[in-house]
Amino acid sequence: MTLIQAIASDVLDAAVRLHEIAVRTPLLTSSRLNELAGGKVFVKIESLQHTGAFKFRGAFNCMSQLERSKYPNGVLAYSTGNHGQAIATVGKMLGIATTVVMPSDAPTIKIEKARRQGANVVLFDRTTENREAIAAVLNASGGYALVPPGDHHQVIAGQGTAALEAFQQLGRNRADLIVVPCGGGGLSAGTCLAVEALHERAHVWAAEPEAFDDTRRSLLSGVRETNPTGAVSVCDALQAPTPAELPFSINARRLKNVVTANDAQVMHAMKLLFEEFRVAVEPGGAVALAALLGDRTLLGGRTAVVIASGGNVDPQIFWKAIA
Repeated sequence: MTLIQAIASDVLDAAVRLHEIAVRTPLLTSSRLNELAGGKVFVKIESLQHTGAFKFRGAFNCMSQLERSKYPNGVLAYSTGNHGQAIATVGKMLGIATTVVMPSDAPTIKIEKARRQGANVVLFDRTTENREAIAAVLNASGGYALVPPGDHHQVIAGQGTAALEAFQQLGRNRADLIVVPCGGGGLSAGTCLAVEALHERAHVWAAEPEAFDDTRRSLLSGVRETNPTGAVSVCDALQAPTPAELPFSINARRLKNVVTANDAQVMHAMKLLFEEFRVAVEPGGAVALAALLGDRTLLGGRTAVVIASGGNVDPQIFWKAIA
């Protein structure tokens, strides 16, 4: 059995582990979104997950299996925000100390939520410093279990349970596509494995901000590309510098397409999600819907599941979007 086959099986195990722990988030549709998208759209509202994002799934699946005696200092993670909150929250639930490396320009709500859950938050400047390098220095002291946001098979397996759940909720409906936001690639990789584990026919598409399309370019070149220094996007959660190694090894083989959306399209999708479902979705969480709505020919009358991956948005950005 290959590692990828093993992780596909692990998605099913993760679903058992997360049963009655993770929120079974709703799968919603609306005639207005269907009309705008040119097909049928079901939105998986992961913004209603614990910690406000799908990241809780991977963090719990990984940390609940941790052999604690080996790691007296607890868990060390680096994050653009949502993974850090999830690590901190699961750490509090399980009584595990947590240290999280986060960018200083992450939304204040994400930093403060991690701190409120007891995490030691180490801030860095994402324009001049590298989060992996900072975590590596801390990790060199020993005693930590490093839990990255994507490069960990148990994290990826946990993230895949969002798609697994969505397919179960579809009932008699069948999806042609499942479109997911993509930063480091852990959610899209987990989604690919969930499709494989369930023997679903749906194609998996990743959605990226226009200015951070590293996965799109990486699939074209066959190597992991980096985003240009100084790139700017409202999608703070999707600003990983390059695709994570393990997710990319899965995505390179199984992703069928990568679509992008610009900031204006993302803000419009946030507004529509609020108007249709009365939910607050952060920019990175709305990018998959934004990409589909930006080009009606993409869906072309088919049925898609879209994962709205998180809702940890600063109030100023949210009000700007819905105004």
